[in-house]
Amino acid sequence: MLELKALTAGYNDATILHGIDLSVAAGEIVALIGANGAGKSTLAKIIAGVLPPRQGEMRYEGKAIAHLSPRARIARGISLVPEGRQIIAGLSVEENLRLGAYPLEIEYGAVEQRIAAVCGQFPVLRERLRGSAGNLSGGQQQMLAIARALMTEPRLLVLDEPSLGLSPTLVTEVFALVQKLRMKGIGILLSEQNARMSLAIADRGYVLEMGRVALSGSGRELAANPAVVERYLGMGHAASAGTTADRATRHRQLVSGLGAILRD
Repeated sequence: MLELKALTAGYNDATILHGIDLSVAAGEIVALIGANGAGKSTLAKIIAGVLPPRQGEMRYEGKAIAHLSPRARIARGISLVPEGRQIIAGLSVEENLRLGAYPLEIEYGAVEQRIAAVCGQFPVLRERLRGSAGNLSGGQQQMLAIARALMTEPRLLVLDEPSLGLSPTLVTEVFALVQKLRMKGIGILLSEQNARMSLAIADRGYVLEMGRVALSGSGRELAANPAVVERYLGMGHAASAGTTADRATRHRQLVSGLGAILRD
């Protein structure tokens, strides 16, 4: 669905991304992990069209998209949930959702249908539809940001730090929601600092370091990689020294917990 080859980008005189190769297939969760400043948000902006690449290829469903505007990419089925949510606090929940569909210039009736559809996935938003978005909790605002992106009925969803600032319980709910979206056939690029949760639900993953892809592989492989464990999973030397079986067990336990939420 999405393929990036030798992608280079940056701001002014600073080069942030160096020769990035990355792909996302339909119905696949791809985790993008790395420390602050690794280039994750820059890459998300490039895919959404907010920032142009300097070099390299970008293809979506087999066609070049580097020249397309953000609006044109939305029309093609690419949607971004930005870091920090960026909802408009002074507008109602409903108005924020309507703005999500605005770039498509679809008819009023179709917008109403889409609002009903996303509220079916987010009952808390349906209950607060007429209320101010600024009065929602952090977790509810993140749900609104995702729902707003879904108003375009995307085929590729780019999530930039969706767990930022959320409690552990809400983080689990957000990641369970991401899995449900994957089940609908949506390709998902999940840019996250929470490497443990990301890799637990990811089909594949990429580790960014200083704007370069340092490692790639399946979510399970990366979660068991000693370098990833040491650097990104917060387990320290003792856990890094554990057996592959131990790490695989921890991985299964986390996936099992998310699965219980999905079944509910």
